[in-house]
Amino acid sequence: MPIEIDLSGRVAFVTGGSRGLGRADALTLARAGADVVVADLLVESELSEETDRYGALATVARQQGLVHTEETVEEIRKLGRRALAVRCDVTNREEVDAAVARTVEELGSVDILVNNAGTLYHVGQFPNQAPELWERDLRVNLTGAFNCAQAVWPHMKERGWGRIVNMASVAGTLGGFGQASYSTTKAGLLGLTKTLAMEGARHGITCNAIVPGVIGTEAYHMANAAMNERIVARTAMKRAGEPQEIANTIAFLCSDLASYITGVELNVSGGVELFVF
Repeated sequence: MPIEIDLSGRVAFVTGGSRGLGRADALTLARAGADVVVADLLVESELSEETDRYGALATVARQQGLVHTEETVEEIRKLGRRALAVRCDVTNREEVDAAVARTVEELGSVDILVNNAGTLYHVGQFPNQAPELWERDLRVNLTGAFNCAQAVWPHMKERGWGRIVNMASVAGTLGGFGQASYSTTKAGLLGLTKTLAMEGARHGITCNAIVPGVIGTEAYHMANAAMNERIVARTAMKRAGEPQEIANTIAFLCSDLASYITGVELNVSGGVELFVF
């Protein structure tokens, strides 16, 4: 008899859900039966040139039509699930608290949190790292995850059940040349993951980290092709991963099948962390 992931009756809150890994996560959790809140800094009906104040990535996403927050919600609703599109800046605690409160009011709970929102604002060797961009990466990648986890924590604790998944990176375990702020924040997420796992266990809350390698998202396809080839060449599998491969792992960790797994950093990276000839 096949084992199936069943998230029926669960409500998931996915940050950075407009595209890439976040969009794949949201859709996969919905296919497994969860109702889903797709939270993102960018929402189609609220886009304007004013959006560009959030930085180069937001500008590119707006200009190239890479914003799918409301579109993702419509796809989820067609699956027969409830879904909300919520504009949310994870660095703004008031916005996070309001988004979680709306989720609880309209959908009844928050059972699953996927801290996917993240940014890599620039690549440059350490002497050229701009302090303001260092601070921005810390606020989004690390403080944003803290804000969201702390906002959902009392709701999970009250229900005696919760799943938190933090999106780390091999840059946080291996380091990232020219990525001081990004690799530092992703390493910090691993420490946060273990702390939340220890504190959450007595309340039925698990917390785990996904550690992706090179994944074929929109950002990957916009990156330097030669650089992508070098990274793929050092993986054991000699290919980039697919967003669905990350999403499948997250759905498993959010299910009752993974009820005895907490505090792990799970590489889903094609073996890029291995010593490969």
